[in-house]
Amino acid sequence: KGRGRQVIAVARTADLIIIMLDAMKGEKQRELLEKELEEVGIRLNCRKPNIYFKQKKGGGISFNSTVPLTKTSEKMVQLILHEYKIFNAEVLFREDCTSDEFVDVILGTRVYMPCLYVYNKIDQISIEEVDRLARQPHTVVLSCNMKMNLDYLMDQVWEHLALLRVYTKKRGERPDFESGLILRQGATVEHVCHVIHRTIAQAFKYALVWGQSTKYNPQRVGLTHSMADEDVIQIVKK
Repeated sequence: KGRGRQVIAVARTADLIIIMLDAMKGEKQRELLEKELEEVGIRLNCRKPNIYFKQKKGGGISFNSTVPLTKTSEKMVQLILHEYKIFNAEVLFREDCTSDEFVDVILGTRVYMPCLYVYNKIDQISIEEVDRLARQPHTVVLSCNMKMNLDYLMDQVWEHLALLRVYTKKRGERPDFESGLILRQGATVEHVCHVIHRTIAQAFKYALVWGQSTKYNPQRVGLTHSMADEDVIQIVKK
C-alpha cells in the first residue's frame, strides 16, 4: 500500500508472481489484485495469443485465419484496427482468440506471467473451505503459523518457474550432487557449457550424459542435446 508503482515495476520483470492471500477473507483480495495487475498489462497464467500482426505502409487490411472464429469476426477486427487508426496491416489468427486478446497483440506491451495464489491461515477455516480453495488451479493452501504445506509451496514454485537441475561430473570421479547447475527447461548442452565457463563451448568435443534425457547411460551427445531435470553431464574437451 502506497508503493504501487514500484511493486508493479518489479512484477513486470519477475519470472513468477506469488499472491499471498488471507483464507479468511474469501475471494475479495484475489479479485482486487487481479484487477490491478490486469489494468497495467500483466496477464496471469495466460500465454500470448497466437496471432500474427504486422503493420504495413499500404495495401489495406489483409485478414486470414487458420481456425474457425467463434469469439470475434473479421468485421470486429477491422473495427478495432480503425479505432487504433491502423488502416494498413496483415492479420493472421492461428487460434480462436477474443477481441480483447487481439487488442493486447496490437498494443504489444502486455506481459504474460505465471502466478501462484497462496492462501494462508487455513488452520482458521473449515476443512470444506480448505478443500474448495486447494482444488482451484495454480493455488496452494498453507499455514505459516503452524508450518503446514510449506514444502508443497516450494515444489509448486519450482514447477511454475520451469527450472531444472543438472549435475556435473569429472572423469573418473563421482558426480557433484552438492552444487548443481540451475537452468531453464529446454536448456541444451551448449547452455550448460556457457554456465560453467564461456570458453568451454569453443573447446567442446562431446559430452557424456546420464539421466532421463538419454536412451541409455551414459549417452554420447553433442551441443544441441536437450537436458532433463537431475541429469548428470561429463564434458570432454578437444
